[in-house]
Amino acid sequence: MADLIDPASDYVFNATGTVISEKGIVETEPKTDDDWARVRVGAVTLAEGIYLLKIPRPIAPPGGVNNSAGPDASELAPDQIKARIEADPVLWNAKIEALRNISLEVLDIVKRKDAKELSEAGEILDQACETCHLEYWYPAEKDLMKKLDRRLTGR
Repeated sequence: MADLIDPASDYVFNATGTVISEKGIVETEPKTDDDWARVRVGAVTLAEGIYLLKIPRPIAPPGGVNNSAGPDASELAPDQIKARIEADPVLWNAKIEALRNISLEVLDIVKRKDAKELSEAGEILDQACETCHLEYWYPAEKDLMKKLDRRLTGR
């Protein structure tokens, strides 16, 4: 994830956006062929690289514990993540397919060079990433997300 998927997703995530500061509003979107080519590289890398997650292998290098150590650990340990994956491989593969599908959609958007659609697809990609992370990386935050959602929607 850290060496392939995350950097590739940044090409999509960072392609569009709005920054509001004291200097005003700055909109970012791909404008040149090179800008769109970077987004395409990100989408292709995601679409192909995400399938590497289907290959059983260690979740982290030997001894890797991410933020899973200590009494207030915010993340699952690599062995806990692996156990969740192995407990429900159908869900794991569904999460992978969701990421691949939105990556393929981004490829179609690149062909049309539609910045508005790219922004919307970036949000969907972010949701696909986050729902997977909430399932396998930091599931304790699921309850927090539900509480926030209820506050925002009033339900």
